[in-house]
Amino acid sequence: MARRTSIADIARMHAEDRRITMITAYDYTSAALVERSGIDMILVGDSLGMVMQGRDSTLPVTVDDIIYHTKMVMRGAQRPLVISDLPFMAYAETSDALRNAGRLMAEAGCQSVKLEGGASRVATIKALIAEGVPVMGHLGFTPQSVNTIGMKVQAREADAAAQLMRDALALQEAGCWAVVFELIPAPLAKAITERLDVPTIGIGAGPDTSGQVQVWHDLLGLYEDFVPRHTRRYRTLADEALGGLDEYAADVRSGAFPTDANSSKMDDDVLAAALAAIDDEAGR
Repeated sequence: MARRTSIADIARMHAEDRRITMITAYDYTSAALVERSGIDMILVGDSLGMVMQGRDSTLPVTVDDIIYHTKMVMRGAQRPLVISDLPFMAYAETSDALRNAGRLMAEAGCQSVKLEGGASRVATIKALIAEGVPVMGHLGFTPQSVNTIGMKVQAREADAAAQLMRDALALQEAGCWAVVFELIPAPLAKAITERLDVPTIGIGAGPDTSGQVQVWHDLLGLYEDFVPRHTRRYRTLADEALGGLDEYAADVRSGAFPTDANSSKMDDDVLAAALAAIDDEAGR
């Protein structure tokens, strides 16, 4: 069995200026494919609320949901570092954060949790780290605050950009081993990355962060029409899947599937004996 990537391995990659790869995964099959790809890290994100549960936002996702999906991912991937999101309101109080992060690590087996927010989260982060829970930070567009900040690029103005930089430094000082920057201007992400000692992971934050994370469904084109600006569609699996489903349905309707090659045989005498027994029971 391959050794699982550790936070120390990621720190070493960062120190050696090697780019870090990260993608979301939510089940056994997707995790097994990530395993084969050689991608460094998996995020079991609360984005599963939208891409797996069909919700309008991440807000309805529960700790139990994250645990369920993380367990599947852990079974599918033995090598990547696995980070699980603490969902909305799961860390409103430090006691909540300790209880829920403990469940994610003990029950689901992830190697780190991720939470959203800056300086206001420092006390919670320090408490988690003191209990042995590694924490990845998340700044910029924070999906759990979508109703407050709107779904748009953040920190375009000088005051907001300066505050985001302060927040990033505060997260590093609190002990976060990495920080995700989502939907912030590329020059700002570059400037903060240059000032931090820990890796930065970008999504919609330009090319100069330490690494990148993308959502599985966006990257592989599992939505037929929608392509977020911050992603690149490397495959269009929705079209492939739909084509296969159409061909399957047509073959069933025409009788072209299944064929003898897809079926199991039975000795005629055995079948005749079985039918005769049934007929005798029915008094025929």
